Amino acid sequence: MMVNNQKAEIKKSKNKEFIFLSVSLILLAVLAITFSALVYDLVSNGLSRIDKSFMTSFPSRFAEKAGILSACVGSLAVMGVTCLLAIPIGIGAGIYLEEYAPKNFITTIIEVSISNLAGVPSIVYGLMALGLFVQKFGFGASILTAGLTLSILVLPIIIVTTREAIRTIPNTIREAALALGTTKWQMIWDHTLPYSMGGILTGIIIALSRAIGETAPLITIGALTFIAFLPASPITSTFPFISFQWLKDPFTVLPIQMFNWVSRPQEEFHVNAAATGLVLVIVTISMNIVALTLRSHFRKKIKW
Repeated sequence: MMVNNQKAEIKKSKNKEFIFLSVSLILLAVLAITFSALVYDLVSNGLSRIDKSFMTSFPSRFAEKAGILSACVGSLAVMGVTCLLAIPIGIGAGIYLEEYAPKNFITTIIEVSISNLAGVPSIVYGLMALGLFVQKFGFGASILTAGLTLSILVLPIIIVTTREAIRTIPNTIREAALALGTTKWQMIWDHTLPYSMGGILTGIIIALSRAIGETAPLITIGALTFIAFLPASPITSTFPFISFQWLKDPFTVLPIQMFNWVSRPQEEFHVNAAATGLVLVIVTISMNIVALTLRSHFRKKIKW
């Protein structure tokens, strides 16, 4: 009787596993088909528009002369500020919460708050940035404001993924390092971080992939939909040869430029929007390829 019950339980578990795998494969197929259809639409409409002139020209009221130079430079500048702010703070906060913070009521509230912030709609961050950075601090609709806004937006994602990556490292590695006389920070720097770097990098790329496609918070803080000039150069010919004036300059980014062209009635601008969307997809896919490559590289270096 007991043997029959065990067989029934095993069969039931296998049936549940089969159903779960079937549903997962169906959902994966739906996502793949949807993404393929999107890429096909962008390629069929916008690929012919992508050329040197399109990449190196400013926006124009004439569709055939319009380009995405200012949007590309703006995206690069904003993402640069976002990386400089969000990555070190996010990784540092993840390390502190996972390795140093005491497990008490306060840290529990902080952890729950961070997890909840990861799911807050991006427009809320835009409204917060409008009141804090634009009006209170007087940064205006600048690259610095955009970078700060997107940094706060992606910070919870980086913190959560950093903690999850660190959590996968067996405690035996920590105990062995500490037993050999290392300090806690030496154990983290020489063992925990290198072993978890693949997962951390994946989380960073996922966060930045979200940031580069955001539109709502940037429109909220006053990003321009049409801009025919570039920010000031960060390098000057006079001492100290570095300028931060570009942080105060107005900007636009690829998603906003795409939104501007889609909202126009002329079909030619819709072609430009498709080409811009294709460039954005290529950039996002490239970032994920870099993440996979780096993760594979770090995993090969790990010797358990």
